[in-house]
Order: sequence, then structure tokens, then C-alpha cells
Amino acid sequence: MMIAHRMSKIDSSGIRKVFDLAQKMQNPVNLSIGQPDFDVPEEIKTEAVKAIKDGMNKYTTTQGIPELRDGLRKRLREKRGVTAENIMITSGVSGALTLAFMVLVNPEDEVLIPDPAFVSYKHLASFCGGRPVFVDTYPDFQLTAARIQPHITKKTKAIIINSPANPTGVMCTGQDIKEIAELARRHNLVVISDEIYHEYDYHHEFESIGKYYENTLILDGFSKSFAMTGWRMGYATGPAGIIGEMIKLQQYTFVCAPSFAQHALSRSLETDLSTYRVSYKKKRDLMYEGLKDKFLIVKPGGAFYFFPQVPWGTDEEFVTAAIQKNLLVIPGRVFSERHTHFRVSYAASEETIKRGIDILNNLAKR
Repeated sequence: MMIAHRMSKIDSSGIRKVFDLAQKMQNPVNLSIGQPDFDVPEEIKTEAVKAIKDGMNKYTTTQGIPELRDGLRKRLREKRGVTAENIMITSGVSGALTLAFMVLVNPEDEVLIPDPAFVSYKHLASFCGGRPVFVDTYPDFQLTAARIQPHITKKTKAIIINSPANPTGVMCTGQDIKEIAELARRHNLVVISDEIYHEYDYHHEFESIGKYYENTLILDGFSKSFAMTGWRMGYATGPAGIIGEMIKLQQYTFVCAPSFAQHALSRSLETDLSTYRVSYKKKRDLMYEGLKDKFLIVKPGGAFYFFPQVPWGTDEEFVTAAIQKNLLVIPGRVFSERHTHFRVSYAASEETIKRGIDILNNLAKR
């Protein structure tokens, strides 16, 4: 069987490998999962069931139902100061990323990606024939215009921003956002802003770069905020020309996002998430206080991850030792060109977090 050459540029996801491993272990202390540990809020489940019973089970228009798109436009304007030139509903943010890269990236185009960063960015750039160019953000993980500037060439097409970030939880400051916007404007670059974790902003510091730069493609969704990772609900908003091409491509790929979920969300956008946000801030503080004396660790401002430096060995060696102690975390190489850190998620019960802290601190003594 002859596989297309483009597939040779993509590795199997290291995160999925750990997920698969978790299925085979007996009651592991699982701090690897990047999904909330609560269920979809009851009011949204009620609306979903109602939509299914009311027959909202057929294809929708490719770009999504008007009620949801209009509701999102209103929220973007009121909550983030962003005017949506065009908007579409996608099959999760992963679907939006896939469409965006395929629409924007030509062979040999360079895409600037923070290091560390979410696993999909570099693989999608390579899949489309582009070249991922890594912007080193160690040791504080802050993406700044000063760090981006030296990597810009005539081939640079886009900059990826993810704030709050996976795997670090670090957020861009308001000043950094404005300076990156000005840098992108000077070089006529597209900014792809992955804002999936914006609801998990523990100090009310989140700002969308779309507020400051018109050539921004904002990608967001509901997997993390409403805990509906399996529903595959996301959206993209930005320049009409880019969104129009993404809608065209979605016709031939994902077709449309799940219909019942679109209808449920159109009636549930005002669901209060403050209780969950308070809970995760408490869990963040619990994990930080538990690990800061034994690990070099940056306290995140959002999302639900830490990205500590391994106290000995490589990331693979340390994570292997953790797995032998029945603890699941993710090696940093999954997200980075370095082998020096690991990702730990606090999207777990406080009991699980405390057990994980004990195991990690004992491992650090070696």
C-alpha cells in the first residue's frame, strides 16, 4: 500500500498515546487529560435532548445555523470588543485549525509557532507543505513581539497565538498583544489566535488580538468551557475572504458541525461558568503550592496546565518513571523542540491532584 508522502511529516499524537495507555492501567493517577473533569452543564444537556426530540438531526447549512452565529457575534462584540466580519461554526477548534491551515498555507510558507505550543500547529503547517518556524519562549513562556521579530522573513505567512496557552497556561499581556498586532500589521501577516481557553482566565487579563488587528482569524469553541469535548463544537471568525474559503472547504470535508449541538448552544450561550472558573483557580493554587519547592515551575494565568521542568534526566525518562508509579503526565517533547519539561493537567479532582503532587515530589528526590 502506497501512502502519500505528506503523511511522513506527521507523527502520531503523543497525547493520544498516553490516553490509550490510561485505558490499560488500573486506576491511574491521571493528570494528563486536557478536558474538564465536570460534565456538560445540565441546562445545556436539556436543550440538546430537546433539540434531538424536536427533530434537529439533519444537516445544517455549512456555515452553521443563524441563531448560533448571531449569538456568537453579539458575545464577541460585548465580551471581547471584536467585530466579526464573518463567522462559521466548525467541528471543534481542531476542525477550524485544519480548515485555516489548508486555506492559508502554501508550500514553503513559514508559520511562526511558539515553542512550546499545542501539538497540532506544527503538524498542520507541515501537512500543508509549509514550514513551522519555532519562536523560543523559554523560560517564562511569554510570546512577545521582540521574540517573534527575528524570525520574520519574506516567506512568513502567519503567526500563531494561543492565550491562555496549552501546555503552559501562560497568557499574553495586554501590552504584548498590542505590540504583536503592530508587528503583524507592519509585515502584513495573518494572526491565527487560538482562544479555546479564554474562559479560564483567573485574573481577568484576557485580551483578544482581534480587537487590535483586523487581519486576525479567531478560533474558539466549547470543548473546554462547557466540557463538551465529544460534541465537536467550535467556530472561526475573521476576515470575510478567509472565512468564505474555509466555508467552501468545509462543504467538502466536515460538511457541518453537529446539528443538535448547534441548536442547544444557540439557547445556552449565557450559561454561567463562574463556579467552574473559581474551582479551577483553587486547583491551580493547590498544585502550584504543592510543586513549587521541588520543581522549576511557572504559575499560569489561565487554562488548566502546568509545564514544569524535569528535575533530572530527560522528559521521556522522567515521565516513564512517573508511569511506573501509576501517574500519567505528558512528556514535553510532544509540545516542544526541547526534552526538558512535562505537562501536568489539574483538570482533575482535588484528591487526584494531591496524589499526583505526592508522587511527583517523591520522584523529584532521586
